[in-house]
Amino acid sequence: MISFSLSNEMDTTTKKSILPSAIIVLLFVAGLIGASRFLPAPNSGTKIASNNNTAGSQSLEQAVLPEQIVLPIRWGDLGKKMSDAGVIDAEKFEKLYESRGGLGVVERKMLYETNNGEIIMTPENSGIILNMLWAFGLGNKNEILERGPMMDPNYGGAGNFASTGGWTVARGDAMDHYSMHKFITLTADQQTLVEKVSQNIYRPCCGNSTYFPDCNHGMAMLGLLEILASQGMSEEDMYKIALRVNSYWFPDTYLTIAQYMQKKGVAWDDVDPKEMLSAEYSSGSGFRQIASQVTTPSSHGGGGGCGVGGDAPAPKQSSGCGVGGDTPPPVAKPRPQSGCGV
Repeated sequence: MISFSLSNEMDTTTKKSILPSAIIVLLFVAGLIGASRFLPAPNSGTKIASNNNTAGSQSLEQAVLPEQIVLPIRWGDLGKKMSDAGVIDAEKFEKLYESRGGLGVVERKMLYETNNGEIIMTPENSGIILNMLWAFGLGNKNEILERGPMMDPNYGGAGNFASTGGWTVARGDAMDHYSMHKFITLTADQQTLVEKVSQNIYRPCCGNSTYFPDCNHGMAMLGLLEILASQGMSEEDMYKIALRVNSYWFPDTYLTIAQYMQKKGVAWDDVDPKEMLSAEYSSGSGFRQIASQVTTPSSHGGGGGCGVGGDAPAPKQSSGCGVGGDTPPPVAKPRPQSGCGV
């Protein structure tokens, strides 16, 4: 009896000591099973990082290339004036875009009507606006065209550049309209401002500033600066607008520059537009230095060619700026570089 009693007591004691341990083990196992439902799947960390990188790229692209840019200029009747004067042959111009769906309502209004307000630039119409500004820069009378590097005799005449010989949609020869029309007339102060700003705005298709508008982008930017100055735009705002427009014309270039600045801890919205447009960043050689330090983005196209259609070859030129350029000017002079044409 005693033995039995001792045995029962031992069994009871053992059971009492085992029971809490068993409960703890069961709770631990149950916890693991439940928690496993919420653990990330294998490699999910990699996917999250990839998604974050994608989101970051999209955010950067939206900052550099918004869906549209509002150019705060009154276009008015400039298109009609250029058409009437023959800088733009309207029939040739429309035919150029027939195979691409024709001119849109807004672009036709810019070409033919007189009461145009601000220009809204989109990826779809940026090439057309480039060409209209090119025509304006070419035809509007300005001292930069008459006394600047375009007239340097070492280049064999102003007609040998992509910005002149490449303009094939005028009535007659493009040089018949070169700095020949007083579409707008700048005051002395406005002219000084245009000359100052134009010497600080570069383009990645070559190594020249807007002051030497030897290609379509340079001539178009010169035209834009003249309009901005004539309508009272400040120097600071001119740089801001020029950077937005250049980014649309050279999207891959400025996405790459934006990545470089982001790598340095500077958001695109915080960059200095004047600095970004300088030779250090926006000239052909400057951009190559930047591009060598970052991964270049996927291509977004853009108006890279010097021909009217953006993808048409520029004429043969002695300057080396277009296809077949075979007589480079003296090294001491600023010069158009190969690669500006298609």
